[in-house]
Amino acid sequence: MATTLVRPRPTTPGTPRIHKVPSLRHLGPNWYASVMGTAIIANAGAALPYQIPGQRVACQVFWVLSATALAVLLTARAGHWIHHRDQARAHLLDPAVAPFYGCLAMALLAVGGGTLIVGKDLMGVPAAVAVDTVLFTAGTAIGLLAAVAVPYLMVVRHKVEAHQATPVWLLPVVAPMVSAALGPLLIPHLPAGQAREAMLLACYAMFGISLLATLLLLPLVFGRLIVSGPLPLALTPTLFLVLGPLGQSTTAVNSLADMAPQSISTAYSGAFAAFAVVYGVPVMGFALLWLALAAAMLLRAARDGMGFAMTWWALTFPVGTCVTGAAGLARHTGLAAFSWLAAALFLVLLTAWLLAAANTLGGLLTGRLLAAPR
Repeated sequence: MATTLVRPRPTTPGTPRIHKVPSLRHLGPNWYASVMGTAIIANAGAALPYQIPGQRVACQVFWVLSATALAVLLTARAGHWIHHRDQARAHLLDPAVAPFYGCLAMALLAVGGGTLIVGKDLMGVPAAVAVDTVLFTAGTAIGLLAAVAVPYLMVVRHKVEAHQATPVWLLPVVAPMVSAALGPLLIPHLPAGQAREAMLLACYAMFGISLLATLLLLPLVFGRLIVSGPLPLALTPTLFLVLGPLGQSTTAVNSLADMAPQSISTAYSGAFAAFAVVYGVPVMGFALLWLALAAAMLLRAARDGMGFAMTWWALTFPVGTCVTGAAGLARHTGLAAFSWLAAALFLVLLTAWLLAAANTLGGLLTGRLLAAPR
């Protein structure tokens, strides 16, 4: 990404100088991935079929940590836009950075969903519903905006070529799928009748928006790998982003099936339950295939000297959606195999989070992660 040199304006005696905050200039929207990756541990841990003593408390700790990180990042990103507006606009016009605006929406949604899943134990149900309503509404609005605005910019403003296709392109269009998966949590708190049915079908519509958009972009990503070879080392972890729409869509259909009986007539609620299994099982199978491929590419990159980058957070949230997807299939099929799969994937998620969090903390302490990109 090109660097723009700005000549400082001359100041006259008595004119106050405006000091920018250097540490915020290169704070991009990709940092919201750390919030997503932390929140999904709380959400996925609470959804696991197997619960051990202290697990619920641990999930609450991760939710508090994600909510705190979200508040800090929202404040820091506001400072970024205030003090470094030129850089913020440059991010929007950079095809490698603009898709990460989808992470803002997903961070709001993930923390909001966690509020109703485990946060209600700490703050009470009424307050949790209020907080999730605000975060869900904001996250959904931003997600739908990003799903339109970022592809629009890619078409009319960004100069991209086929060899530049990466899984990062999926981020803006996956955000509505997160709304589809977490929106059902609010349905029991809505008035019975039209409100619940409208919410259910709106979530189902967002499921379709995200799924069809993903089906358009995924062939470009896989085609780029086949034709142009492996991604650059620092981008290799982004291969795990493909798991996001796969695991999240499986989570969505199962969550919608859970809420269908109290939201829509029995003529359709049975179809929702059947579709959750008919759709979810083959998609989870493909997710496991892609997980194996991405893991093999990651090991190859590690052998070639891949160092830490913020892209390592791509190893967290997408894997977490597969945990919640497998847990949903375990509920609707009764198969212990899906329960085992959810537990195994959760261990992978925890390992990935520990690696990403430890290296991120170290990078912040040294200042390397907020330095100007080379």
